[in-house]
Amino acid sequence: MRATVMYGAGDVRVENVPDATVSEPTDAVVRVTRACICGSDLWPYKTMEHTEGGRAMGHEAIGVVDAVGADVGTLKVGDLVVMPFAFSDGTCEFCHEGLQTSCSHGGFFGTAEVPGAQAEAVRVPQADGTLFVLPVSEDDALMPSLVTLSDVMGTGHHAAVAAKVGPGKTVAVVGDGAVGLCAVIAAKRLGAEQIIILGRHPDRIALAREFGATQVVRERGDEAVERVRELTDDYGVHSVLECVGLEQSELTAIEIARPGGAVGRVGVPQDETMPASRPAFFNNISVSGGPAPVRAYIEELLPDVLEGRIEPGRVFDRVIGLDEVPDGYRAMNDREAIKVMVNP
Repeated sequence: MRATVMYGAGDVRVENVPDATVSEPTDAVVRVTRACICGSDLWPYKTMEHTEGGRAMGHEAIGVVDAVGADVGTLKVGDLVVMPFAFSDGTCEFCHEGLQTSCSHGGFFGTAEVPGAQAEAVRVPQADGTLFVLPVSEDDALMPSLVTLSDVMGTGHHAAVAAKVGPGKTVAVVGDGAVGLCAVIAAKRLGAEQIIILGRHPDRIALAREFGATQVVRERGDEAVERVRELTDDYGVHSVLECVGLEQSELTAIEIARPGGAVGRVGVPQDETMPASRPAFFNNISVSGGPAPVRAYIEELLPDVLEGRIEPGRVFDRVIGLDEVPDGYRAMNDREAIKVMVNP
């Protein structure tokens, strides 16, 4: 089968690899009908050291179940399913708490151990606990929005939940990528009154406004902090949704939160230490978040997608075939595309 393999920074290839097969009784094999390139895929695209074997990429997908292991009980061949970016058994203590990204028997797709979904097919470990059956056909017009439930919409929602967004709250979203845009949707959906987007790309800002952003801050650093405070009567915001993961974005997030406010971090941190721990401490700012347990959120978000109340699929501004994936990486890295969808 064909699959995307990254060998090092900037070196992405689509190659023939061994077919995905059932290797454990809890596995399923899914024929991929939609996949994505994620903003987090750009970190190794920028920094990955060269490897001989490469890494099979991709952690967001919708597809059709082609085969199931002997112990799989909730799925059948032919089911259309959404595949969250992390696999989980659905039975451990953390899964029962809705934290599938910490599953005792789980892990992540697109790693050295579990090949990814930018491919014609993917092996899904712990299939019963991981895959969610969709009540639509594989050519449904809502497919772009449905595939966001595998990561970016659930991740934006997680940022809002971690930052305690609620009716009447003031919110700032740091980052105008696909996750940040979905975070705007999530904040609006949860009743935020004021939503400030921190970003500077005109196409993304226009979409953020359509999703519910009420103000835009294009500045960065100290100027951004000053501008947000101007927009909030010098209080800062109740909730900050940090969707980047760089030191500067994390610092800004804490500095624009009002005393007693909360920061929801979903941008993958690129540094070991978190900045501004003393201001966070002395202002009683809660800092939470992490890898989003998107499997826990699908059931809640799905009705809004199916009924058209939210349209997260609008973050996709380029659709490509599998052989075009290397150029899709380049386009996202060069900010020519917000988010790329792959139709294998």
